Amino acid sequence: MLHRPLARALSALVALAAAAFGAVLVPGTARAAAPVHYAALGDSYSSGVGAGPYDFSGCLRSEKSYAPLWAAANAVDSFRFVACGGAVTDDVLNRQLGALSASTTLVTITIGGNDAGFVDVITSCRFGSTTSCTNAVNEAKAFATGTLPGKLDRTYAAIRDRAPNARLIVLGYPRLFETGSCGVLAMSAHKRTLLNEAADVLATVTAGRAAAAGATFADTRSHFAGHGVCGADPWIRDVTGVIEAYHPNAAGYRDGYLPALTAATR
Repeated sequence: MLHRPLARALSALVALAAAAFGAVLVPGTARAAAPVHYAALGDSYSSGVGAGPYDFSGCLRSEKSYAPLWAAANAVDSFRFVACGGAVTDDVLNRQLGALSASTTLVTITIGGNDAGFVDVITSCRFGSTTSCTNAVNEAKAFATGTLPGKLDRTYAAIRDRAPNARLIVLGYPRLFETGSCGVLAMSAHKRTLLNEAADVLATVTAGRAAAAGATFADTRSHFAGHGVCGADPWIRDVTGVIEAYHPNAAGYRDGYLPALTAATR
C-alpha cells in the first residue's frame, strides 16, 4: 500500500494531466465536437450568383454557393443563409444582422465590391473607351482606399456586437480576367489588367480592415488563378451571362471559394 503523502502526490499528478489534456477519455469513446452555428452574410459572391439555380427570396441564393457547400460538408448544427445579390454594407447592417446571435460560432461574408461600384466599373470597361475605363477604375480605387475602410469597419464591428462568440471570416474577390489573347470582341488586355489591379486594391483594403477587426481574411485570388474570363477553363462568367456576368460559375464556388474557406477554418 502506498504511503498517504505519496498517494496524494500521485493523485495530484493525475488531476494535473487530466486538466492539461482536457479530459481522460474512456477507451472507445471520443470527445464531442463543439457545435457549429454558421451564418453566411454578404453580397452576390456569397449568395451564389452565377451558379444557379436560385431560390425564391429575390436574393439569387444558390445551394451551389460556397456557404451551403461548406455547411453540408461539415454537418453544421445550424445554418443561416442571408447573403443577397446586390448587397452593400448598409444592407448587411440593416437586413442581415438578424441572422446572428450570441450562439453563432461562425460568420462568413463577402462585401464591399458593390459599395465601390465595381458593376458600373466593369460596364464602363466592357462597353466604353479605354479612357472611360481608366477613369472609372481610378474612381473605384479612390473610393476603396478612402471611403470603403470606414464602411467595412462599421460592418465588421456590428457583426462582432451581434455575434460576440463567432469567428468572422472575410472572403475576398478573385481577379476576374486572364490577360492573354481572348478574341477580337473581348476587352483589351490593357482594360483587363486595369480591372485586375482594381481587384488587388480592393483585396488589400479588405484584408487590412479584416485584420484590424480581428477577423480572418481568406484571399481567393490564388485559387482562381488561371480560371478568369479569357482563361482556358474559366470559372468566371463573361458578359453573356447578363445578370450573372462576372460572377463565379458553379465550379468557381466549388473549386475556388470553397477551398479558400476550408483552409481558413482549419
